[in-house]
Amino acid sequence: MAAYLQWRRFVFFDRETVREPSAPDGAGAKPFALPPGIAVCDSGRGSLVFGDILCGAGRCGLRGAPPSRGSLVKVWNLEKRDGGNPLCTRIFPAIPGNKPTVVSCLTVHENLNFMAIGFADGSVVLTKGDITRDRHSKTQILHEGSYPVTGLAFRQSGKTTHLFVVTTENIQSYMLSVKDYPHLELDTHGCGLRCSSLSDPSQDLQFIVAGNECVYLYQPDERGPCFAFEGQKLIVHWYRGYLIIVSKDRKTSPKSEFAGNEAQNSDKQVLNIYDLCNKFIAYSSIFDDIVDVLAEWGSLYVLTRDGKIHVLQEKDTQTKLEMLFRKNLFEMAINLAKSHHLDSDGLSEIFRQYGDHLYNKGNHDGAIQQYIRTIGKLEPSYVIRKFLDAQRIHNLTAYLQMLHLQSLANADHTTLLLNCYTKLKDSSKLEEFIKTSESEVHFDVETAIKVLRQAGYYSHAVYLAEKHEHHEWYLKIQLEDIKNYQEALHYIGKLPFEQAESNMKRYGKILMHHVPNETTELLKILCTDYRPSGGNEGPGMLEGKKANSEEFIPVFANNSRELKAFLEHMTEVQADSPQGVYDTLLELRLQNWAHEQDEQIKEKLHNEALTLLKSGRFKTVFDKALVLCQMHNFKDGVLYLYEQGKLFQQIMHYHMQNEQYKKVIEVCELYGDQEACLWEQALGYFARKEENCKEYIAAVLKHIENKNLMPPLLVVQTLAHNSTATLSVIKDYLVNKLQKQSRQIEQDEQRIQKYREETTRIRLEIEELKASPKIFQKTKCSICTSALELPSVHFLCGHSFHQHCFESYSESDSECPTCMPENRKVMDMIRAQEQKRDLHDQFQHQLKCSNDGFSVVADYFGRGVFNKLTLITDLPSGKPATTIEAGLQRELLIHTKRST
Repeated sequence: MAAYLQWRRFVFFDRETVREPSAPDGAGAKPFALPPGIAVCDSGRGSLVFGDILCGAGRCGLRGAPPSRGSLVKVWNLEKRDGGNPLCTRIFPAIPGNKPTVVSCLTVHENLNFMAIGFADGSVVLTKGDITRDRHSKTQILHEGSYPVTGLAFRQSGKTTHLFVVTTENIQSYMLSVKDYPHLELDTHGCGLRCSSLSDPSQDLQFIVAGNECVYLYQPDERGPCFAFEGQKLIVHWYRGYLIIVSKDRKTSPKSEFAGNEAQNSDKQVLNIYDLCNKFIAYSSIFDDIVDVLAEWGSLYVLTRDGKIHVLQEKDTQTKLEMLFRKNLFEMAINLAKSHHLDSDGLSEIFRQYGDHLYNKGNHDGAIQQYIRTIGKLEPSYVIRKFLDAQRIHNLTAYLQMLHLQSLANADHTTLLLNCYTKLKDSSKLEEFIKTSESEVHFDVETAIKVLRQAGYYSHAVYLAEKHEHHEWYLKIQLEDIKNYQEALHYIGKLPFEQAESNMKRYGKILMHHVPNETTELLKILCTDYRPSGGNEGPGMLEGKKANSEEFIPVFANNSRELKAFLEHMTEVQADSPQGVYDTLLELRLQNWAHEQDEQIKEKLHNEALTLLKSGRFKTVFDKALVLCQMHNFKDGVLYLYEQGKLFQQIMHYHMQNEQYKKVIEVCELYGDQEACLWEQALGYFARKEENCKEYIAAVLKHIENKNLMPPLLVVQTLAHNSTATLSVIKDYLVNKLQKQSRQIEQDEQRIQKYREETTRIRLEIEELKASPKIFQKTKCSICTSALELPSVHFLCGHSFHQHCFESYSESDSECPTCMPENRKVMDMIRAQEQKRDLHDQFQHQLKCSNDGFSVVADYFGRGVFNKLTLITDLPSGKPATTIEAGLQRELLIHTKRST
């Protein structure tokens, strides 16, 4: 039970008296006066309807009559006219039969499909159907009792219809949507006439019954709350969420008739407007003898017995709120705003003002609660600035927590909240904040990690980084702050391939320094067949991935032992490893070999390095491998690479530098056929030696003589530099050389004599061809060797053919089929000679114009311009010559070629 004495009173309504329209001359308007004898009144559909004791008007009206005649119900349609008056659509008796009684109350369902009439004898008549038509409605007695019926009300909820019936002694509800209309008694006390009403949905359509002690609210099946509004109740209405009660002033006269609560003409009456939801009195005023209170056009109209109409106009919401603000009644303002469905912006402004009020009073705890309610509307910095003082850090923490829970915090808010936790040393709250589930994260994770790391809460930072997969931050904290290298390495092994690869490149050196063996093993896996450990394989990880092993060589900068193991592993399991792996492994093996003191181990390392060189992996990086071997003075490797690169002169020079004479001779014997200058260089080398090298010089001279590699004069000049070399060293060589040259001179003289004789013979033959006829004496065909028969073909070369044989085998009508192959060769030589003559002219021109004459000469040497040709050709084209002479020259060339 709520005592209204504690309820605050406000003036949320403005009171005015209804006046007549102003006169045209501007004279003051007089108060509007109601006609005398008003018995009933109602409102609706934009009208106020009044009726006197003799006639009725409105949607529904009653006219009294002696009991013998009974009461009648008349139904008017105010929207239709009959001669200027509302149309009366139906008239029927209120009392079924001739039972004498008096009508005490009446109610009609809003859909006009139910009407209930209550009588003073305690009975209730229900009309079901269209009450505006006789044919479509049915009337029956619903309730019978011993106490006068003082109030009726229909309640419609969905498809369920209830009828509340109140008498002077009890309250009942009937369910009209069920057959036989079951009913339930709700209470054993009632109320007087006009002291009941039905609330709107804001109060869940409850039936209101006003007794002299309390006001009760009822549901169809039970009694609800009650309010201790004392005083004799005269009229009860419900209007827009307000309960309107007209009661006698405390200086009241005795009760009247059966209800005992009808006002006397001389009584003062109090009109109270209650807000049951927010528990305050919105308006209270005293009137003289109120007839009724009507609601229409958004206002309340109070009719008094003196014929006046007073209008109560509700103030707008903002005005009411300002009135509450002036009195610092913020809680009530908030409730009022909610009940008036004020938007969120309006509510937020109330919360802000309430928070400011509490803050100024020093109630920081209460203020922060109000500021929390402004989140999402009020700029957070407005609140944060007020609570930056260290003494108010708890309030700031609460606000920031709620800001994060509503996912409205930015990185700065997260930083501030975490700093609050760390300053308060509230580890439990800190853990609660960061250990939320994935779907409830309301903060910037990376910012939180940074703040926690800076504050020294490494375990919390690591937890966040691992949970939210901030791999870089996790590893950075583990390696730089916690120094837990083993755990960091294990974590990398659980990452997807791309992230594991990038993090090993970034942190590999640190890990290699502290946990070399484990790091090496992880790198082996990463570069061969990587799959994340811990069952983190995704759909794309069915096949392992591998990184480029060459990219991880810098990780082993100070760990040569681990580097050697890693590189050897890679060359064993992956023969196609990058070239850099083999290069580094070779350099590493050469370094180990060069610095090793133990002979047995050194020999083993020597073999390993040489085996790696012979693996065939250094063909594309020959120079690099050669430099490495030279840097470490790895002789066998250098010689092997010289041999593979066909650098025979370098091999010989290497032996010359080491004065290995036999090796010099061996190199010449092995590779002299491929590079003849080796013998010449060997002769020059031995010639410069001051010690006795006759044995080696003799061996070289023998080979030079056999291969005719050097002119004798050059040999003598070369050996002249050696002070120990005597004539006996080259005696045999010179004697043999002179003998060979003598034999060659004899052969040349014989060939010259032969060429002279041949030339003379050819010249005589040419003269004979020019001056004498040619007699063809061939008796056989040169092709088929059969006896020659006419028709036949003869050529100056002496060949004869059957005509049919010639036509079958000859490719040209003007050439001898037998001599044609040789003739073609001669002609090709002639054309080559002519082309080279043209090249000679071009060569002379380029040689004169070029800045580098030597390169021009070298180019033409390569093209064979200076090759010696001993061919007799016909005259160059363009010079005058007869066809016969040209043919004779060709025959001469052909004859000469065949003779030679």
